[in-house]
Amino acid sequence: MEENAATYSTTNQSGETDNHFPHMEFTSPAKLKRQSLRQERRAQRTLDLIQHDKESDHQMQEAAIHKSITFENSVVGKYSIWRRDYESPNADAILKLMRDQIIMAKAYSHIAKSKNATNLYLFLMQQSRENQRVLGKATSDADLPSRALEQAKAMGHALSLAKDELYDCHELAKKFRAMLQSTERNVDGLKKKGTFLIQLAAKTFPKPLHCLSLQLAADYFLLGFNEEEDGVKKDAKFEDPSLYHYAIFSDNVLATSVVVNSTVLNAKEPEKHVFHIVTDKLNFAAMKMWFRVNAPTDATIQVENINDFKWLNSSYCSVLRQLESARLKEYYFKANHPSSISAGADNLKYRNPKYLSMLNHLRFYLPEVYPKLDKILFLDDDIVVQKDLAPLWEVDMQGKVNGAVETCKESFHRFDKYLNFSNPKISENFDAGACGWAFGMNMFDLREWRKRNITGIYHYWQDMNEDRTLWKLGSLPPGLITFYNLTYAMERSWHVLGLGYDPALNQTAIENAAVVHYNGNYKPWLGLAFAKYKPYWSKYVEYDNPYLRLCNINE
Repeated sequence: MEENAATYSTTNQSGETDNHFPHMEFTSPAKLKRQSLRQERRAQRTLDLIQHDKESDHQMQEAAIHKSITFENSVVGKYSIWRRDYESPNADAILKLMRDQIIMAKAYSHIAKSKNATNLYLFLMQQSRENQRVLGKATSDADLPSRALEQAKAMGHALSLAKDELYDCHELAKKFRAMLQSTERNVDGLKKKGTFLIQLAAKTFPKPLHCLSLQLAADYFLLGFNEEEDGVKKDAKFEDPSLYHYAIFSDNVLATSVVVNSTVLNAKEPEKHVFHIVTDKLNFAAMKMWFRVNAPTDATIQVENINDFKWLNSSYCSVLRQLESARLKEYYFKANHPSSISAGADNLKYRNPKYLSMLNHLRFYLPEVYPKLDKILFLDDDIVVQKDLAPLWEVDMQGKVNGAVETCKESFHRFDKYLNFSNPKISENFDAGACGWAFGMNMFDLREWRKRNITGIYHYWQDMNEDRTLWKLGSLPPGLITFYNLTYAMERSWHVLGLGYDPALNQTAIENAAVVHYNGNYKPWLGLAFAKYKPYWSKYVEYDNPYLRLCNINE
């Protein structure tokens, strides 16, 4: 065996393994020497890197402190007197510097306290508080008082003293890591609080809108309009299939009025448009009163109470039976159910009262509600119409039941986002990559609906989801299932979504859209609304209306 061989083989000539030392490997002296040299080189490299880091940190500290003491905020020159971008190369530099100084002071004061440097600790805390007072609520250098620069220099001097006495790279790094982790925890907590408050605000009914409903309902009964309804003959237009029919199911008077106003004002032949509005018992009088005194000049309006649909009962309607069940009420209302900040965005989203409203599920019974009609356009109450919608009735839907705009882009908004594909009932019947589509503006061919027994399909799957294992709550997941392979993809410009959650939508796409949809939490009638999107909605609100003025509903 050669002297520089790496290992001694434990296998004999017959090919059998020697079992005396089954786990031992014999290493030559040459290999041991190489390993020793390699370890020495690694140790030396580690020392060099540590030294380099210390020198770099030291240089950075020196530069920061020097900048604090010698800071100059004068404007060197301007590219253009008309462009704010070039007004000052040090824009907001004092503000940023003073904030950084506070962070450095907190780190050094922690070290000073741990080393019993009481005087230095108190001095740093005093300077930090003074920095904070000077900063106040400033958001730019222009908001700072004239003494800000002097205070920044004073803090720079304090940090210089602290650095001379306390500088320890390891201690500072450890403190900064702790501060970073604490800040991350605080940010995470604030995000959860923000999510909770946004969800809470989205579920609330603003006081002015509540006032509007109460005033309208009071006048409806005081003026005796409720007694006149009994003798009113049904308008023949309500059942004329040659006209353009719309279904709007809502408990929001103001939002519904915007949908109707925007549709009529952009229609070329408003006299051919018929609006079928269904609301609940609580808001029926208010909705009737509004459209009695604010009816569009040419269009036809029908307002109905969902409680008058006697056929809509728990023995026929699966979801109504489920909504009345003790299990679902427990899911929503049980005290120990997670409904606070810790619940997270998903849980809070599905605790929105709209999921308990039958108005949200009435869209699956359109043929029963309108038995004489052939086609109807379903509209949500958070949309605004910007173009004449009459051409939609001429679209060839190629035998499909539902005409809708698809919402999938790459991997987003496909079936696996809404349905539980770990359940074989879902995975065996549907494609996880199938494209989702939007409820909010849907053309329904009611003849095809009746022919294919779509409501029966809906009932079947709703019954299967009694325990909510196929999907959570809402109307879109059962809609995707019910109209699977029965949905015609409409041109995207008909319906642009996202004005209620996406602040970065394409402005041109919004302006060219036939319908814009405020789906999401940031509804245009809430204070949460994105300011840049609100004008598309508010232009159709009659702010000079006496009822709106009485309830302080302003732009």
